[in-house]
Order: sequence, then structure tokens, then C-alpha cells
Amino acid sequence: MKPDNTRSKARLDRFISQNTSLNKRDVRLVLAQKRVVVDGIIASDTQQTIHPFTTVTLDNKILQKKERCYLMMNKPIGVVSATRDHQHKTVIDLLDHLLKESLHIAGRLDLNSSGLLLLTNDSVWSRKIMQPEQKTNKVYHVTTKDPITTDYITAFNNGMEFPYEGITTKPAKLKILDSHSAEVSLTEGKYHQIKRMFGRFRNQVLTIHRLSIGAIELDTSLAQGETRELSSNEINYVK
Repeated sequence: MKPDNTRSKARLDRFISQNTSLNKRDVRLVLAQKRVVVDGIIASDTQQTIHPFTTVTLDNKILQKKERCYLMMNKPIGVVSATRDHQHKTVIDLLDHLLKESLHIAGRLDLNSSGLLLLTNDSVWSRKIMQPEQKTNKVYHVTTKDPITTDYITAFNNGMEFPYEGITTKPAKLKILDSHSAEVSLTEGKYHQIKRMFGRFRNQVLTIHRLSIGAIELDTSLAQGETRELSSNEINYVK
């Protein structure tokens, strides 16, 4: 389960009590004595809200200092989009980062899919990508066993009904690149959706490679399994 920043908010007095041996009366005293600093500013309001990334010090001793982290990875095939797995190597296993244990995945990829994967410790940010109501566009390069015809374009654009699950996919864009490859744009991510949509034409999907999530595009200089920090512009695309 991914971390939930919204559940980690706390009042300043409660936060200090929980992270020190001080009771509420003592907390009010240290605040009055201007010994508490929140994000570089002397704090006095007991009800001030403390977030997961708020820096709090008492007598110059750090009670909380957590840095935000935003990474993009070029996920290789055969690696699981999970923080832990008993059978397969995970994307977290590929990381060499001080904050790796605090990261979660924003927009998973199947075991046999590759391409852009986003990892962060900021749940508020990642929720803006993952929640269906955000309608974040995701673009994939797909190759298939059999030729792709123009009939696919109409079918993808109309959405497809899967009666067994009682679902109908939202309109998707398909751009034919050559006889056996296409670019597919989705605003949702139902279970094995791309494979199942091509399966409607009895056409086996051979590879799926994600190119972008919203305005964030995979850095083509990244080798498979490599990561880099997102730029401030890329982070702000989501915000």
C-alpha cells in the first residue's frame, strides 16, 4: 500500500508530544520560549499543521526533516512494478538511492512491459497522476504479431465493451506507425487493457513500451533500469 501524506498531518503540539518526552503543558512552554522552528520560522501556534515534508526543530535538534523525491525510470522487461516481491526483482531493487525505501510507484507497468515509470515519496503528487478522475494521458509504443489495420483506429476510439467484467473502456487513440506497430494513448489503465483491446482483433501484443505520462516524457538517454531525478518543470507539470 502506498503512503498517504494526507493521513500524516498533525497539529504542532501533538507532533512535538509524539516525538519528544514533553507533555502538552511543556510544549506550550517551549513554544512560548520560541525554541521551536518550523520550516525556518519560529513557531508559536499550537494548532499549526505539520505535514510529512515540514522541517521541525526544537532547540536546534531536528525532529523531522524529510526531502521530497521524484524519479523517472526506464523500466526493463521482467522487473515487477512493486516495492516487494518474493519471486521477481522489483524496480526498487534496481535503485541506488538513499530514499529508496520510502518510495512508491506512480503508475505501474506489467512485468513484461517497459518504459517510463515514476517513483516518489510524495503521495499527494502521485495521486494527481493515478486517480482516474485526473484523466492523465499515457502513451505507449506497441508491437504486434499480426498487421494492424485502420479498423483498429475506430474500435479504439469508440471504446470496447468487456461484458464479463461489466466494463467499457474509455475512448483511446491509436496511431499506426507501420504494419506491426502503433502508438496508443489511454486515460485509464484497466487490467492488461492494451493486450485485451488488441486481443479483440485476435492480434497478439509482443511488446508494450510506455513513452509518457501526462507531459512527462521518458528520457531517451536512460538505459534500461536507469533512473534520474525529475526536473522542476516535470514535477510542476503534475502540480
